[in-house]
Amino acid sequence: MMQAHFKNLAAELARQLHGEEGFTLWLEAECSDFVRFNHGQVRQAGAVKQAYLEVRLVRGQRQVVQQLSFSGGEEDLALLLDSLPALRAALDDVADDPFLLLNDSPQNSERVAAAGLPSSAAMAADILAAAQGHDLVGILAAGDMSFGFANHLGQLNWQQGGSWSFDWSLYSHGDKAVKRSLAGSEWDAGQLRRIIAEAADQLELLKLPPKALQPGSYRAYFTPSALGSLLSMLNWGGLSEKEVRSKRSSLLKLVDGEARLSPLLTLVEAGADGLAPQFQSEGFIKPDAVELIVGGKHRNSLISPRSSREFGLVPNAGTHEAAESLQMAAGELPQAQALEALGTGVYLSNLWYLNFSDRSACRITGMTRFACFWVEGGEIVAPLGVMRFDDSLFNLLGDQLEALTQERELLVDAGSYGGRATGSRHLPGALVKSLHFSL
Repeated sequence: MMQAHFKNLAAELARQLHGEEGFTLWLEAECSDFVRFNHGQVRQAGAVKQAYLEVRLVRGQRQVVQQLSFSGGEEDLALLLDSLPALRAALDDVADDPFLLLNDSPQNSERVAAAGLPSSAAMAADILAAAQGHDLVGILAAGDMSFGFANHLGQLNWQQGGSWSFDWSLYSHGDKAVKRSLAGSEWDAGQLRRIIAEAADQLELLKLPPKALQPGSYRAYFTPSALGSLLSMLNWGGLSEKEVRSKRSSLLKLVDGEARLSPLLTLVEAGADGLAPQFQSEGFIKPDAVELIVGGKHRNSLISPRSSREFGLVPNAGTHEAAESLQMAAGELPQAQALEALGTGVYLSNLWYLNFSDRSACRITGMTRFACFWVEGGEIVAPLGVMRFDDSLFNLLGDQLEALTQERELLVDAGSYGGRATGSRHLPGALVKSLHFSL
């Protein structure tokens, strides 16, 4: 069992310390299946089992770090102990780190979710049945992920659970497709069938003659996925205490009180509800929830241990000071009535190529992509030609925000470079009075 193995490694390493040495261990492990689909068929299936251990040796304000690849077997102990001489030698050569802050008040924790996922073969069979007759392309990732922390003070934290994500598209023709994603810690074949059927309905709408819009401002509805793209830009330094202090945050005007967002808007880093570990590599326990924006007003930023040391604050986040389990409060608009409430305007399912056009004004530019539509009288009448938007979130999520949906969607980062990602966003859809298209 990986948890017991990790605990034994930490105990043995503690016995090998010299003098005033200390250590931290950070483990990331996974046992994941990956299934790739194309043309509505399984094209590739495989499994990844891996574990990486980050060893940090400390003495005073000096630290050195090495990453080791583990097998989960007896040979791991020898590999760990063999790394000590090189770490000690490096420790003699490095300078003091003035912003090093490690938890010195041990807090043990354990969060193990009961196994509840079907086999990846069963999940793939459900996907093929739901997508029968359609050109589906995508990738399913599913399995257990484990995270562990230990230090020389006897602290031990462990989190383990199963989850899945399915990032997929239904292809129509040319560059036309409907792109969606699904994720969770439980499998619901009924929900899968319903959402793929909804995507298939939109696929038929893509066959209509496209609508070309002139540059200008239009009413717009952002699906949770499209809204998530906007918030990913906000999460690019905007929620960071370090970026606020260095005057680089895109939300600086909100923090300083020069700008306001809509009273409908509440953003929370909800660590207790996410897939990411609730502890971090310096040993601090993350709060169950950090209120970032409440009723349109700035409440807190995300504070790493290093920023905590530098600015004399209490840490509440990991090293990168970015939200890992972001939630937006729901609104009162039933999702089924979103088109009716939009009336005439644009329905945005997917955005891409986003970047800041003016970071200080929280102004973002990007392109419409898959399954974006022109709506008249509450009915989709045509697919939307590719457009570039350029607008400020102080507008879109400020006085232009008209409503948020009652229903929210869990969006999970489908990245797997080096390991499955654990970032997630739980978001409603958003209706805005005006979105500016520049071309």
